[in-house]
Amino acid sequence: MKIKFGSIEETIVTRDEFPLCKARETLKKETISVLGYGVQGPGQSLNLRDNGFKVIVGQRKHSFSWKKALKDGWIEGENLFTLEEASERGTILMYLLSDAGQISFWPTLSTYLTEGKSLYFSHGFGLTFCNQTKIYPSKNIDIFLVAPKGSGTSLRRLFKQGKGINSSYAVYQDYSGNSLKKTLSIGIGIGSGFLFKTNFKNEVYSDLVGERGTLMGAIQGIFSAQYQILREKGHSPSESFNETVEELTQSLMPLVSEKGMDWMYANCSTTAQRGALDWWKKFRNATLPIFKELYNEVSSGDEAKRIIEANSDTNYREKLQKELQDLRKSELWEVGSIIRNLRPEKKDQN
Repeated sequence: MKIKFGSIEETIVTRDEFPLCKARETLKKETISVLGYGVQGPGQSLNLRDNGFKVIVGQRKHSFSWKKALKDGWIEGENLFTLEEASERGTILMYLLSDAGQISFWPTLSTYLTEGKSLYFSHGFGLTFCNQTKIYPSKNIDIFLVAPKGSGTSLRRLFKQGKGINSSYAVYQDYSGNSLKKTLSIGIGIGSGFLFKTNFKNEVYSDLVGERGTLMGAIQGIFSAQYQILREKGHSPSESFNETVEELTQSLMPLVSEKGMDWMYANCSTTAQRGALDWWKKFRNATLPIFKELYNEVSSGDEAKRIIEANSDTNYREKLQKELQDLRKSELWEVGSIIRNLRPEKKDQN
């Protein structure tokens, strides 16, 4: 359907317009091969399997993710194979390895992308920055994308609750003339709440900015700054964490998600209301130059270059663990761990 956001019209596809039965019918002759069982692979493959599609998983044998796939019920030789064998068996190859993994495996995968097959992504990185990734697909295959706007863990959790994460979709190359139907079918099959149209470049630009911005990077920076000021001014760790993180994540954000920020402002104390309305533009003005710099770094390809170089470092995993450990052992998140353990379980509230 066409939805108007002010003067802007967008294409939105809902489950009512494209029901699961239509998705199953569209892909009834396809073997969906999910390559990679890391971040998005488990949620997407399990949801597709539970929704009645023919799905197999490809993963490096005896890796941590291979063992995880076995625990999730995938059976070696039946629907769990090496990356190479799954690439050969599948007709729709869902390329869900990490960006670094996609670069590494591409010379092998390309040999299995014979005429008429389909190549699926959940991220536009590999093709948008092809000069750096060296991912150049042939012209005789379909190429499309569905990108859930959330983690694979959330995708699976909400699916099991009968809900769904919204996803973007895009067709990059339509060799068969049926790419759009395939795209929407997988989008519905993985449990998307609804699907909105994009293209590969816009998907990766918005995704990289979001991850470094309000979704992860900026929010951690704001958490850290506010917590530090409160502690420096003599507030206790518990008070500082609750006012910085706990109230936001446990109380306010669920309400913002349900009702919107304007509703939040209208339904809080007049003191909080007035302060929030007075200060939000100052935070916008302070961070806008950073977001402009961030978008320029992403769109120029400089950020992609830095990511590829960093992730290709043989010591990347060790460095990553050190960075995550430093974060985990900061006072902010050590306090957070204690606070989370103090939350009453639902069973204790009856």
